[in-house]
Amino acid sequence: MRRFFSQLVGGRLQIVLTTSFSFVAASTVVLNALVIALVIHQYLAEAQDKRVARDMDLAEAFYQFKLDEIAAVGHRIVQDPEILQNIPLAFQGQAQALELIDKEISRKITVPTLGGTHLIAVLNKEGDIIVARVLSSAGELSPIITQGNWGELPIVKDVLTTGKEQAATEIIPAEILAQVGLEKQAYIKLVETPRAAINLFDPREGTAGLAVTGVYPFQVENGEVIGAVIAAYPFNNDFTLVDRIKEVAGVDTVTIFFGDLRVSTNVPDELGNRAVGTRVSQEVYDVVLEQGQGYKGEAFVVNETYITRYEPLHDHNDHVVGILYVGARVSAFQRLVQTFYSRVALIALICIFLAAVVAFPIARFITKPIDALVSATHHLAQGDMTVRVQAEGKGELALLGRSFNTMVETLHGAQQELLHKEKLASMGQLAAGIAHEINNPLGSILLYSDVMYKESSEDDPRREDLAMIIHETTRCKRIVADLLNFSRQQEVLAQDTDVHSLLEQVIEGVRHQPIFKAVEIERGFSPDLPHIQADPSQLQQVFINLFNNAAEAMKGRGTIALTTRTMDNQWVEIKISDTGCGIPEENLNKLFTPFYTTKVQGKGTGLGLSIVYGIIKIHRGQISVQSEVGLGTTFTVTLPIRLFRGQPSPGSSPEDVSVNP
Repeated sequence: MRRFFSQLVGGRLQIVLTTSFSFVAASTVVLNALVIALVIHQYLAEAQDKRVARDMDLAEAFYQFKLDEIAAVGHRIVQDPEILQNIPLAFQGQAQALELIDKEISRKITVPTLGGTHLIAVLNKEGDIIVARVLSSAGELSPIITQGNWGELPIVKDVLTTGKEQAATEIIPAEILAQVGLEKQAYIKLVETPRAAINLFDPREGTAGLAVTGVYPFQVENGEVIGAVIAAYPFNNDFTLVDRIKEVAGVDTVTIFFGDLRVSTNVPDELGNRAVGTRVSQEVYDVVLEQGQGYKGEAFVVNETYITRYEPLHDHNDHVVGILYVGARVSAFQRLVQTFYSRVALIALICIFLAAVVAFPIARFITKPIDALVSATHHLAQGDMTVRVQAEGKGELALLGRSFNTMVETLHGAQQELLHKEKLASMGQLAAGIAHEINNPLGSILLYSDVMYKESSEDDPRREDLAMIIHETTRCKRIVADLLNFSRQQEVLAQDTDVHSLLEQVIEGVRHQPIFKAVEIERGFSPDLPHIQADPSQLQQVFINLFNNAAEAMKGRGTIALTTRTMDNQWVEIKISDTGCGIPEENLNKLFTPFYTTKVQGKGTGLGLSIVYGIIKIHRGQISVQSEVGLGTTFTVTLPIRLFRGQPSPGSSPEDVSVNP
């Protein structure tokens, strides 16, 4: 028997596979079917529970994104230079200032990304409405609102008193909502619900509104609060967020509760309508609202049992004001289990039969790409870098084929990168030699020409020629300085570096340049971005160069979007996007070439991006560019968090510069 198996395994792969498929199928399918039948219920139950947990994570992420979006609207308003310039005049009732502020908040409230019912109001220090607008869920903008007082709303009162911005889920009473015409939308008729608590959690349920709210103060130079802006998205009878969570994240049902009352939901009632006005069950009420803890497990929802997750919602004082819910029907899960049981036996029989029928063609299908890989390997060994194998499907052999193709491309890329690095090294040595040789003569020319210029009279015909010599000599010295910078990218004086602080310094530095006067810089900073090991002075040079290029591409008018994030806990990514003219696809691969420039003659040396490339390279990072003519350009800089320890393997290849049109 041992000799038989040795001869069998040592034979042709196709015969071995055919025999093995048949034997394994016959001996294991029945056993597997029995084992699966015993454990499937528990497995599916755990899978369903994990799915609902994932649904809650997604729902909380969408909810937090909405809160951040509302907070960002208020933050942009109090940071808008034109609004800040006109807000004191608006508080004094000047019509032109009021009109300008109304125009700005109308523009910000109607941006396409918001969606749903939204409110933006500018308040004076007493909480009186100066200018307000409401956008309905249908996209209709209300007439301008100039009356009302929100000073007694707790979050507004705290911001006007302390001067500290606040963003949270808040309860807005009906009498305050009536000032902006939202009291009817907030009204919800309470529906008698089985297993609900006897008393309402909040006596205002049904009349008051629940909303994600952001309040930001207007402050003068001495820190005095002169007013505030409030932005809010009310949930009552607005289903934009819950439906978006369901559609985009694939969540079965989502509900937002004000207290224990459903104010926004896609849970159906017995008639198939939204179960707005129904209430949460007593068991959930006790855990989530009374104890402020999350609830998971099966729960009675409206008229049937669901597998659920409930998490409390808190206001700015950390008081529980509502609940976020996700859930999936238990009945659907039970039908899935029953259907599976009925199929297990049939599948077992079919698998045994098919194993014998398809064993031979499958074995042939497996061995064919292996033969192709062997042939391609021979070609590669002979130096053919163009060889590729077809890799179709998602199996291991397809992955092996794609890995082979990737290996060939990597080898080819490494070959090209080596040539590129040698070219840069030679160019750096040449640049350093040239710079040192001509820098002193240029200084002498500049010195004597400047002396002659100052000594010449205003009507001297040579004065204009001397001015030209000074200008051109200064330009040559700038080019020499760039050559020296290009040649000196050899070492990193690494230290613990806060990327966000560094970027803010760069923004503050370029903001005073005339070309940035009409440029808006939007920040999308990751709140948990770690510090990195880097040379801050060299990175500052990188970002100043990229900011200047972006401003010049937009001709001093447009938006620069700046975003950061962490990748795999090993890298930080910084993206700088502009709304400029874009770069033609045929020019993208030339951007990092020394002395290549798209600027008019005399406006650039063509070394800026080469220096940027060198700095990123010695930081073991990567820089890539994406651009579309007429729409703008995005530069992506990826840097390691730890420069000298725990570096990833070269397989992640962030050390290579990549260009993506």
